Amino acid sequence: MTDIVVAAALGALGGAVVAVTLLFAWRLARGSRELGSDAEQATYRALHHASLAAGHLRGGLRAAEVARAAKHLRVLLGSTAVAIVRRDGDGGHEVVATDGPHDGLEAAARRISERVAETGRRQVFPAPEGSPDGLEAVGAPVAIDGVVVGAVVAFASPVRATLVRAAEEVADWCAAQLELGELDASRTALAEAELRSLRAQISPHFIYNALTAIASFVNTDPPRARELVLEFADFTRYSFRRQGEFTTLAEELRSIHSYLELEHARFGDRLSVKLLIAPETLSTVIPFLSVQPLVENAVRHGLEPGEGGGTITITSADAGTRTEITVDDDGVGMDPEALRRLFAAGGDGAHVGLRNVDTRLRQLYGDAGGLVVETNLGAGTMVRMRIPKSQPLHDPGVANP
Repeated sequence: MTDIVVAAALGALGGAVVAVTLLFAWRLARGSRELGSDAEQATYRALHHASLAAGHLRGGLRAAEVARAAKHLRVLLGSTAVAIVRRDGDGGHEVVATDGPHDGLEAAARRISERVAETGRRQVFPAPEGSPDGLEAVGAPVAIDGVVVGAVVAFASPVRATLVRAAEEVADWCAAQLELGELDASRTALAEAELRSLRAQISPHFIYNALTAIASFVNTDPPRARELVLEFADFTRYSFRRQGEFTTLAEELRSIHSYLELEHARFGDRLSVKLLIAPETLSTVIPFLSVQPLVENAVRHGLEPGEGGGTITITSADAGTRTEITVDDDGVGMDPEALRRLFAAGGDGAHVGLRNVDTRLRQLYGDAGGLVVETNLGAGTMVRMRIPKSQPLHDPGVANP
C-alpha cells in the first residue's frame, strides 16, 4: 500500500520509474522459477550447444568449421577434453579438431579411433599412453550407412558410465548431422543439374532460331537487328547466370520479354502475347528459371507445331499467402495420359522443361507445390504454379524488382 501511495503522489514520469522498479523487484523475488527448473535449464543449454555445433558439422569432417563444433561437443559431454577424428579412404586417422587441454592427446586420440574403427563399437581406455594427468578416455564411432567415418573421443578423469553413454549418443548425433549435410549437398547438386538441363534445352533449339531471326534483319532492317541482338544478350545473360537459386517475378518477366521479342521476330503476327500481371506480385521471390521454361514450352510445343500460331497469356495474381502464376496457350495441346506418364516416369526429351520445373517446385514446397497442368489435344495447355510469399530473400541471386 505504501508503494501505491508514493506512486500516486509522484508525477507521471516518476510514477513510471517507480512502476518499473516494482516490476523488476517482483521478478527478482520470483527468482529462477521464471527461467525453469535446474533440469529445464540444463536441457535448454544442451539444445543450445547442439544447435550451434550442428551448423559446423554439415560441411563434413574435412571442413574448417569442425574445430568450432568441438568446443560445443565438449560442453555437451562435460568432459575435460574432446577430439574429433576423421577416417580417410585409405584407413588413416586424422585428428581434425580438439578442445580443452590437448597436449599429448592427439596421438592417443588417433590410436583410440583406430581401435574403435576395428571393432565398430565404443571403447573405454583407462589412461591411454600419452595422456597427461592420467586422463582416461572413451571413443565412440561416427558411422554412416554402417561405415565408420570417424570417431568422437572424450577425455576425463575418471570416465564415468554417464560419459560413456553420452559419447555414444553424441557420436550418433554427429553422424546424423554429417548425413544431413550430404543430403543438403546432394539437393544443391541436383538443383544445379536441373538448371544445367534447362539451359541445355535453351541452347540448341532457341539460340539457333534466335540467331537465324536476327540474321534475317541485318540487311533489311539493321536497327531492328541491333535491338534483337541486345534482347538476345539480355536473355542469355539472365539464363546462364551462375549465382542464386531464386529471383523475383519482375526479373524473370524481363527475361521472358526478351525471349518473346526474339520469338516474335521469327513468328511475326502468328505470335500474340497477353500479360495480366498484378503489380503487387512483381516482388514475389520465385525459383530461378521457373516461369521462363513454361513460356518456352508453350511456344515450342504448343504454338510452333500449329500452322496458325496462337496466343500466350501470362497471368500473376495475389492469392493470399501465395502468388498464383499461370501460363496459358491456345496451341495444339497434349494428350492427358501422355502428360501423366511424363510426370510419373520422366518420359522422353520433350517437355523436359515442364518436368524439371515441377520437380524443383516439389523439392522446395512439397508435393502440393508442384505444377497444375490442364490440357487436351487441340484444346491448348494451361500451367499454373502457386508460390509462397515467404521466400529466402537473402539469396544472392535475388535482385530488386
